[in-house]
Amino acid sequence: MKTNNYNTLHVLLLLLLALFSVAGVAANQVQGVRIWPSPDNTRVVFDLSGAPDHKYFTLDKPDRLVIDLSNIKGGSNLPAVSGESPLIKAIRSSGDANSMRIVLDLAKSTKANVFALSPTPPYGHRLVVDLPDDQPTQNVPPPAIRAARDIVIAIDAGHGGEDPGSIGPSGFYEKNITLPIARQLAQLIDRQPGMKAMMVRTNDYYIHVNRRTEIARGQQADLLVSIHADAFTSPQPRGASVWVLSLRRATTEVGRMLEQTERHSELLGGVAEIIKDSANERYLAQTVLDLSMNHSMVTAYQVAGEVLQELGKVAHLHKKEPQAASLGVLKAPDIPSILVEVGFISNPQEERQLRSAAHQTKLAQSLFSALKRHFEKSPPADSLFAQQRAREHRVSAGESLSLLAQRYNVSVDELRNLNQLTTDSIRVGQTLRIP
Repeated sequence: MKTNNYNTLHVLLLLLLALFSVAGVAANQVQGVRIWPSPDNTRVVFDLSGAPDHKYFTLDKPDRLVIDLSNIKGGSNLPAVSGESPLIKAIRSSGDANSMRIVLDLAKSTKANVFALSPTPPYGHRLVVDLPDDQPTQNVPPPAIRAARDIVIAIDAGHGGEDPGSIGPSGFYEKNITLPIARQLAQLIDRQPGMKAMMVRTNDYYIHVNRRTEIARGQQADLLVSIHADAFTSPQPRGASVWVLSLRRATTEVGRMLEQTERHSELLGGVAEIIKDSANERYLAQTVLDLSMNHSMVTAYQVAGEVLQELGKVAHLHKKEPQAASLGVLKAPDIPSILVEVGFISNPQEERQLRSAAHQTKLAQSLFSALKRHFEKSPPADSLFAQQRAREHRVSAGESLSLLAQRYNVSVDELRNLNQLTTDSIRVGQTLRIP
């Protein structure tokens, strides 16, 4: 009798444990659905109360992505969907007490990538769906190479979409600081004859850090400027800084690129066709890439110095010299790249300042002034800036206005009027513009 009672009690305990176990597992719930569209990818994020237990598969005719979530409570209804994308016709669901089937009706076939993300403030558990478009940004024709071309500046607004970046004491996101500054900088650049801005991220969506340099390369950018706001574990640090690619990271990237022989034409331009299939292709490619890397790193350091000089006029500087780092967005040894930390969002006073539209305008203007001054000093040979610089003359000893007019086949009056001279007197070292 005692044995029977023991067995019965044992069975009851096992049943209770099973019930508690199922109840604990089934506590998961879909709390939100967010759509983040971008030019070459749509990201759908399902916010969950716990880690997702999921499976997925695709169907065609019509195109659909089906996601099965196990151990879900809350019936078959999804929360209201935030955002929209032309790639997604509808998101619908069905289910029972412990599971849910989610169906994404798609406008066309795409290779979906579905994965879970662990909690990262301000978000909890998430199930992420990436739907790449079959017309990626790199297929957009790059700007034509021509005489007197525009200097192309790629502007990268840090973070975006599902990635908020650092979060200030008031809860403000870094991504909401970087994009307005980037947009204002782009406007200033586009108003300047001889310069053209290219926004890496045009709106609030996520782009992987590797894609940012690829997008800049696809547009044949002369410079990549990535805009960020710094953060630290304590509120005391403050001030702006500018970062450039470290030599160690640059060397690593050159080595990686050399292994990808199919990309040599992309990285080396016309030189790749000359050295293709030659016995020394790898060594010649390394020589060209090393030269390109050296030029990029020198250029980036010079630009960083100009930027710090201008930023110091409108903001406190955390570091007064360019800093070298192995940061993902600074990985391109063939594109001069700088990362600008416009201030510490973790500092309460600077967070308020960085949120100010007036201060954002000052930061954008200082960045533009620095970039313009750099390219006026060191313009690419085929650019409009270079052409304009070639039409200047620095006066040497023994030269007169009439002598220069004869040399450049223009009239003295034209020289006088263009340079706003009241007399024909000129001085040694004076720079004259030539009509």
